[in-house]
Amino acid sequence: METVILTGDDLDIEQAYHVAHDHYPVALSEEAAKKMAASRAMVTRYLAEGKSVYGVTTGFGRFSDVLIPEDKRQELQINLLRSHSAGVGEPFGEDIVRGMMVLRANALAKGYSGIRESVVRLLIDMLNRGVVPVIPSQGSVGASGDLAPLAHLALVLIGEGWAQVHGGPKIPGGQALKSVGLEPVILEAKEGLALINGTQAMGSLGVSASTQAKFLGLWADVAASLSIEALRGIPMAFHPQVALVRPHPGQRIVQQHLRTMLEGSHLVTEPGELRMQDAYSLRATPQVHGACLDALGHVQEVLSREINSATDNPLLFPEEELVISAGNFHGEPLALVLDYLAILAAEWANISERRIERMVNPALSGLPPFLTRHGGVFSGLMLAQYTAASLVSENKVWAHPSSVDSIPTSANQEDHVSMGTTAGRKALMVVNNLRYVLSIELLCGAQACDLLGPEHMAPRTHAVYQWIRQIVPPLEADRPLAPDIERIAEALLVSDTISWLENLLMA
Repeated sequence: METVILTGDDLDIEQAYHVAHDHYPVALSEEAAKKMAASRAMVTRYLAEGKSVYGVTTGFGRFSDVLIPEDKRQELQINLLRSHSAGVGEPFGEDIVRGMMVLRANALAKGYSGIRESVVRLLIDMLNRGVVPVIPSQGSVGASGDLAPLAHLALVLIGEGWAQVHGGPKIPGGQALKSVGLEPVILEAKEGLALINGTQAMGSLGVSASTQAKFLGLWADVAASLSIEALRGIPMAFHPQVALVRPHPGQRIVQQHLRTMLEGSHLVTEPGELRMQDAYSLRATPQVHGACLDALGHVQEVLSREINSATDNPLLFPEEELVISAGNFHGEPLALVLDYLAILAAEWANISERRIERMVNPALSGLPPFLTRHGGVFSGLMLAQYTAASLVSENKVWAHPSSVDSIPTSANQEDHVSMGTTAGRKALMVVNNLRYVLSIELLCGAQACDLLGPEHMAPRTHAVYQWIRQIVPPLEADRPLAPDIERIAEALLVSDTISWLENLLMA
C-alpha cells in the first residue's frame, strides 16, 4: 500500500477510494503544514486585535452578528459540534466515513481554514489507526456543506460522540481514541467551524459510487458480450466505422470492448444468417453504455475538482490579508452530478434487464424457457429476471433528482440548499442495484452458454464463463438463486478481479 500524501491540491478519486475502502495510509505534506500555519497565524492575530470575523469572534448562521466574548470562544467551538450533531437514521458505512475523513483532511490541508496542523494530524492519525466515527446518514441539506455528518465526525476528535475501532463495537469517542494511544484535542477559535463546513459527506458518497460505477461499467460491457453471444447476435453493428460517424468517445470505447470480447466466437452471426438486425438492447449497447461512460467521465471530472477545493467559510487568504465569507460550502456542483450519476447507473441497469429478459424468454431467445431443460417441473432462472425487473423499477424512484429541491434553514438565512448528500445516498443505492442486475445478467449469460455449448464461445467470453463457474455451478436443477446472485455480486468489485477484467478488455 502506497502512502497517500495530502497536499490539498492533487488528491485523486482513486487514492481517496483506496483510503476509504482498502485502508491505504495517509500523511500530511510539509507544504500543507506551512500553508495551514500561515492561515492560523491570521486567526491568532485577529483574535489579539479583537477584530470582528465571522465564526472566529462571532456566532454562526443566524447568530453571525453576535460577538462572542474572549472567555467563551473555546466553549463556542464545543457547543457548535454538540448542537450540530443532529443526524438520524442508519449510520454511514465505514468506507463512507473514512472517505469523509480523508476528504476533510485534504480540504483543510489547502491552508484556507485557519485550523492548527495538530487538529488535522489527529484526524489523519485516527484514519491510520482505525478509529472511525459513527455518523448517522440522514440530516444534511448540503447547504453550509454537510454540517450534521461532519459534526458527528468532529465530536470524536474532542473525545465525545461514538466511534468504532477496526470495525469493532460502537464505543464512546474518547475511549476509542485512548484505545489506540491518541488524545482528544481542545479546539480553539474557528476550528470547530473549520471541521464542519464542507461537502465531504456528499463527496465521499460520490467517490465510492462513481468508482464502483466505473468498474461496473466494464462489467456491463462484459455481461453484454455474453448476452450477445448467447442470443447469437450480430457484431457487425459494432464495426469501427459506426463510431467514426458519431464520434462520442464512450461509444467508441464500448464498441472496441465488444469486438475484443467477441473475437473468435462461433456463436455470433452475420446479418441475414438468423435475422437481419438485433433488438436495440443488443445492437445499441455501444450507444447506451457509451453515453453512460461519457456521463460518468463528467461526474468524476467535477468530483475531482471538488475533493481538492476549499469549502470552508470564512476563507482566509494570508498572502492577500483577506478574510472572505462566501458560499464555497454550497453543495450544488456535487448535487447535480450525483443526480446524474444515479441516472446513468440506472440506464446501465435498464438495458441489462432487457438483455436478461431476452435470454429467459423463449420467444426471443430460441433457448429453452427460463434457461432450464426441464421447464414445468423446474422454473430455472424465471425469478432472477423478476429480481432484475424489481431493482430496475426501484432505480426509477431513486433516479428522481434531489438537486431540484430546496428548503430554507437557519431562520431563512440559508434560504437555498443543494440536497447533495441525499443525491449521493441515492446514487450509491442505484449503483448497488446495478451491481445486482449485472450479476443476474452474468448468471443468465453463463447458463445460456451452457445450453449452447461453452466450447463455441470466444476465448475471452469463455474466460468470463469459467470465472462465473468458479463461483456458481451450472443450474441443473432448481435451487435458491439468491446465494448465487450474492456470490457473483460480491466478486465483481474485488481489486484483483478488476485488474483481471481490465486486462481482458484490452485489445
